Amino acid sequence: MAKLFEYQSKEILKKYGVKIPDGGIAKTADEAVRIADEIGYPVVIKVQIWETGRKGKGGIAFCEDAECVRENAKKFLGMKWGQFTVDTVLIEKRLPIKAEYFAGFIIDDSTAQPVLIFSSIGGSGIEEIAKEHPDKVAKMHIDYGRGLYSYQAREVARKAGIRGKILNKIGTTLAKLYKAMKEYDARSLETNPLALTEDGEIVALDAHIVIDDYGVYRHPDLGIEIAREFPRPATELEKIAWNVEKNDYRGTFYFIQMVTDVPPDGKHIAFHGAGGGGSMMSMDAVLNAGFKIANFTDTSGNPPASKVYRAAKIILSQPNVVGYFASGSGVASQEQFHSARGFVKAFLEDEIDIPAVLRLGGNYEEVAIEIIHTYLKDLPVKIEAYGKDDSPDFCAQRLKELVEENGRKLHRVKPHKEFEPKGTEYKIETMTGAIYIDHEVCERCEEKPCVEACQYDVIELKDGKPVLKIDPEEARKGKCTECLACEIACRFHGKGALHIHLPIPGLKEYREKIIKEQGE
Repeated sequence: MAKLFEYQSKEILKKYGVKIPDGGIAKTADEAVRIADEIGYPVVIKVQIWETGRKGKGGIAFCEDAECVRENAKKFLGMKWGQFTVDTVLIEKRLPIKAEYFAGFIIDDSTAQPVLIFSSIGGSGIEEIAKEHPDKVAKMHIDYGRGLYSYQAREVARKAGIRGKILNKIGTTLAKLYKAMKEYDARSLETNPLALTEDGEIVALDAHIVIDDYGVYRHPDLGIEIAREFPRPATELEKIAWNVEKNDYRGTFYFIQMVTDVPPDGKHIAFHGAGGGGSMMSMDAVLNAGFKIANFTDTSGNPPASKVYRAAKIILSQPNVVGYFASGSGVASQEQFHSARGFVKAFLEDEIDIPAVLRLGGNYEEVAIEIIHTYLKDLPVKIEAYGKDDSPDFCAQRLKELVEENGRKLHRVKPHKEFEPKGTEYKIETMTGAIYIDHEVCERCEEKPCVEACQYDVIELKDGKPVLKIDPEEARKGKCTECLACEIACRFHGKGALHIHLPIPGLKEYREKIIKEQGE
């Protein structure tokens, strides 16, 4: 789900005729004062974060003059709120309020219908209101095909205790709120408080909308970069990871930084899971071993080796971690040799400087373990692979031992060096990259291990040279699965003539910035 800020939510409501206070957003104290001067005092100034209950946590201030606005804007802007750093404040006209209500819409997954929840008491969480004043709360399931009519909304408000002429305005407003929710593909829409002003207007004093992941593409005007529910705006590295996922439907790649700036405390590890339940157990194991988790990553659903490779490269773009832990369910249905080859390519390219424990339980785990131990045995740090019979707790303890042996050395991010073709190589385009084969080097290779390693029969020998066997368009559409077997075979058993280029847009520049911060 994609959360919107309050000001974004209110702009949507305004489009549908719902009244909101006059105001605007500011990113500096001077801007905040200018807006306040324009709309007139008194004003309210609010931090813009993806959280409710800001008033009780010190994120809202009421001001009568410019000095107060400037003081609070300076205090709010740059404030750390969990993982969130406040960079925007909303300044609005403070209105005289006669009554406060709660109005919310949410998708009820059990019935696959939207639900309207209305309370004649507002200003606090609906859960508390329902518990303390159950007679003041009413709800209604909405027929998605028919929609919500104002007379139905009036009846819900009446059941919550509203009486008199104001029922008409509330019913009309609720109908408008529902229309906004439906047309913007929202999973939830909340206005708390929805207020009755002294002059008889119904105004949304607050608003929070969450857009369904699958509906985001229909609303480019919202500027949502990542269609996932994060506790804060996405980091630069998370955006790089998302661009990998959104352009490759094969399997899942989820990446989130649990710590956006890993401290050099020698306690944080990179975490790479596969599957929800197994990943949760594995995270518990590393926490019980005394580690902290820098990131959560999930590559499941049988992703190709190329996707695991990109995930590993992104994970290794975090400085100061002391170990790399990969562990999923232990009984995954995906072919684990794909993951193993992804790790091999990434770890070799980066010359990984921290130990790694990879629990690759599932189909062909024996092959996966052999790949890891065969091709990563000469690295300066220990890389160990295990299967389903080795518990997450055992593997986490093993990582702890390796980290201690490595002196709790902090990971240093290295430049992202992509293969640069000479321009004379034979090229095969794949779904997300390209295979480059230097036929001049191939002539000195008698074994041609790349052809034998290609289990999908994509390449063949022609005049003693490996070439594409299938139609080029089939290779681009995914017939070449980017399993990386041919490159590893050529590197270790041939002459190193074959290279697979798998671009990760933005990673080179990101690493350059991190390396500069490291002082290299």
